[in-house]
Amino acid sequence: MSKIAFITGATAGIGAATTEVLIGDGWKVIGTGRRKERLDTLAEKFGSAFHPIVSDMRDLEDLGRIVRQLPKGWRDVSLLLNNAGLAPPMDDFQNADLDKQLNAMRTNMDGLIAITRHLLPTLIDNKGAIINLASVAGSYPYRGGAVYGATKAFLTQFSLSLRSDLSGTGVRVTSIEPGMVETEFTLVRTEGDKEASDTLYADMNPMTAKDIANAIHWVASLPPHLNINRLELMPTSQSFAGFAVHRD
Repeated sequence: MSKIAFITGATAGIGAATTEVLIGDGWKVIGTGRRKERLDTLAEKFGSAFHPIVSDMRDLEDLGRIVRQLPKGWRDVSLLLNNAGLAPPMDDFQNADLDKQLNAMRTNMDGLIAITRHLLPTLIDNKGAIINLASVAGSYPYRGGAVYGATKAFLTQFSLSLRSDLSGTGVRVTSIEPGMVETEFTLVRTEGDKEASDTLYADMNPMTAKDIANAIHWVASLPPHLNINRLELMPTSQSFAGFAVHRD
């Protein structure tokens, strides 16, 4: 099997950490993201082991072009990590900015479906693997997470159903569902509110991007006859949300 991974959202957080872990194990990585300067930094760091592509997951037509125009030596993809994602601000849905909610849906669902479909012929030929980065938000609701949680619940179900469709092809499909991981995630969600991010992770020892990258590497490195359907991870200090009770 070739060791070429295609990682969406490789410019920060879990995507960047997984890029480093896989390249350290001899993989070549195609990394996509919107921020060219960060892709350039990764290309400088990893040299010929990293192929950067500037892309926006909401541009479905461009995603098809990207796959069709992969350069020679980078087409034999055997691992797709659907990592790129967007969380809208944590407003109650009735007060939320609809465009920001729809933006998250286009990124987390439409773009993911498109890139997966475009790469599937190659992944089937290589009996490769698809790892979708979902979230515990898809299983356990919390206030302000209606649309984000729904996109992650979709991703878990998509993973399970895709595995059913790919039965007999040798392609493995895994949904990885992390809890609290301290990355730029909350900074992006709060539009740069560092205090909100620091408060969220204060005194609770969250997981790190490297923790999740190691889990992804483990799944990708398993023998080809073994499929991990779902993998849920939380920091020890995080547990399941309690019921919310409003009292007059």
